[in-house]
Amino acid sequence: MSPGDSNSLLQLARDKSVQGRIRLSAEIADLFSDETRILGERERALMIDIIHKLIFECEAKTRALLAKRISKWPELTRDLAVQLANQEIDIAYPILVHSGILEDEDLVSVVKGRTEEHQLAIAIRQAISEPVSDALVQEGHPKVIAKLLANPNATISRATMEYLVDESRRVDEFREPILRRKDLPGELAQRMFLWVAAALREHILGRYPLDAGKVDDLLEQTVMDLILSPEEEQGSADKAKELAEELKREGTITPDLLVELLEDGEVHLFTTMFVTLSGIREPLVKRIMTEVGGEGLAIACKGLGFTKVQFATIFGLTRKAHPKEEAKVSQEIRKALKFYEEVTLQAAQKVLMQWRRNSDYLSAIWEVQSYRDGQRL
Repeated sequence: MSPGDSNSLLQLARDKSVQGRIRLSAEIADLFSDETRILGERERALMIDIIHKLIFECEAKTRALLAKRISKWPELTRDLAVQLANQEIDIAYPILVHSGILEDEDLVSVVKGRTEEHQLAIAIRQAISEPVSDALVQEGHPKVIAKLLANPNATISRATMEYLVDESRRVDEFREPILRRKDLPGELAQRMFLWVAAALREHILGRYPLDAGKVDDLLEQTVMDLILSPEEEQGSADKAKELAEELKREGTITPDLLVELLEDGEVHLFTTMFVTLSGIREPLVKRIMTEVGGEGLAIACKGLGFTKVQFATIFGLTRKAHPKEEAKVSQEIRKALKFYEEVTLQAAQKVLMQWRRNSDYLSAIWEVQSYRDGQRL
């Protein structure tokens, strides 16, 4: 730019007419976008000063054109970018989407102080930090959050992702973009698969006269195929498990054998045998073996056809793992036996059938039902 060009800009700046402002904006925008032209400090300062004035003096269309032309200019000053970013959306949009001059605190300020349209523009930036993502999510506009989730360049914190996974139960737009994200932690993906399947179960059973067990079989297997890798599905096939499977095939896993294993202190082998015999997953077996009251163990033993004496012996032996006063243990055994006698074989077998399903899948069903019931209150 020559001194003559500077004088020309100054003359245009003095022209307050609409046409004069349009010409001035076009001249400056052309200079900003001309990568072959090297601007001196004087020329750059002059243009920045003029643009500051144009922001407040020009009509909206002229300001929008100017913002679009300079939005990618690397020498755009931060304070000017901030001013433009806080204008009405037609002016702010190109700055919010393209300008790399804006800092996180500038973007967060726009998120908190401007409109949903401003937030949508920020949500599609080429790079979005965790603080900016958190601010967008905290404002709670579903369309903005969906755009953010669909942006692969957005960095989302673990805590925010957990919140969004839970929110996706009620906001349909979140589900697909969450599941498409490569940074979605495996356990959160599993949680989503499970409760989505559980919600689908409620929908199907609510609309069609189908057998709940068959629906559960189909959905559970589908979810497990999605979640589990072949290595995880195979599990840890140790020697105890192999032995248990062999004994089950021979029909020699009996209540008396299980009692003997506990009496000999073979807790791991007892657990493996009980898992194999009952078809209940190991974490649940361990839980019912140690839970206070023994109701779960009573149901399992009753459903598997154990006698009252066999159940009482197993329950008493499991209490030895937790040293207590003898009187207290005896009281627990009496209560557990009373419960064992009151529960029917049919009811126990029905519960066993449910327990044999994947425990996470069952938890998801319970969560969906609780959430639904809570919504009705």
